Amino acid sequence: MLVVEAAKPSESVAVQLNGRLVWDEGVTVRVFSAFAGRVSRILVEPGATVPKGAPLVEVASPDFGQAQSEARKVATDLAIAEKNLTRLRELASRGAAATKDIVSAEADLARAQAEQLRATRRLEIYDASAETINNNYVLKSPIGGVVVELNANPGQEVRADQILAGTEKLAAPLFTITDPTRLWIQVDATESDLAHLRPGQMVSVRSAAIPSKAFPAKIELIGDSLDPVARTVKIRASVQNPDRLLKSEMLASVEAGGTGGPSVEVSAKAVFFRSDRHYLFIESERGRFQRREVQIGYSQAGKIQVVAGIKTGDRVVGDGAMLLQQVLDSAPDETPPPANSSSTGSTNTVR
Repeated sequence: MLVVEAAKPSESVAVQLNGRLVWDEGVTVRVFSAFAGRVSRILVEPGATVPKGAPLVEVASPDFGQAQSEARKVATDLAIAEKNLTRLRELASRGAAATKDIVSAEADLARAQAEQLRATRRLEIYDASAETINNNYVLKSPIGGVVVELNANPGQEVRADQILAGTEKLAAPLFTITDPTRLWIQVDATESDLAHLRPGQMVSVRSAAIPSKAFPAKIELIGDSLDPVARTVKIRASVQNPDRLLKSEMLASVEAGGTGGPSVEVSAKAVFFRSDRHYLFIESERGRFQRREVQIGYSQAGKIQVVAGIKTGDRVVGDGAMLLQQVLDSAPDETPPPANSSSTGSTNTVR
């Protein structure tokens, strides 16, 4: 038995997507030690708010002591080179020094200045100086924020190449510092979802932990390729979290408005999938049916949104669509359109 009904204008459909909350990498830093050594003292606790440059941990590091010693040595070499050049110039003024000796002393001074600048700048990168040689490296926060993760213990050995150590435990940062009032939500969207999403679009984020509250978010990035296995696109949105109610690694849902373009709504039973395409049958005249290729949107409460291929008022076959397809397949003089056809709305007729 065939059931035919008229296609109706569809209402705006809210797109529901599932995602995962993570730290906003634009305001997050994972801190590793620049020198190998042993943790001697931890200076902050998890949850502490720290300004930029705040000391985090002290590391007893022979490598750091060597850098301090090198800076002190090149400072001494520079002082000797300056005195030697001054002495030769005084001798030259009395005719007691050769010009080549002065040229050589000037070259030695230039090399000493370059080495001194290199060694000093190296320590300045780590906000340290060569005034004392104590092997005590103080690791400082490169940004202001909240210490949300701490993976250091007194006596723990750390390495300069810790991030490349090869196991998750060894490669964990000593500290993670971020601004928890800003989060990212990462979403996997299907191909049909993309019609409803665009960069810069405002969406709402909800968590099962706070079901009554919606958090505003803005889509920042839509991936340029699909996962070949899952057939999904990576989407990232920035979430405002001023009260810090949302937590990193929470599962959350994203709600976005539907497309603003015209679309119609039909029974979900009317649409079927065949040869990588969606089809339905319309009644072109009494007792005469046409198969029509369509593009679909979202299915909700037994209805499905059709965004291209039919229009409002078209009489669509609901129950019985697959029966008509079987009749079409068995008809020797009717063949379906080729699978590589790109024209939405192509038809085949059943009488």
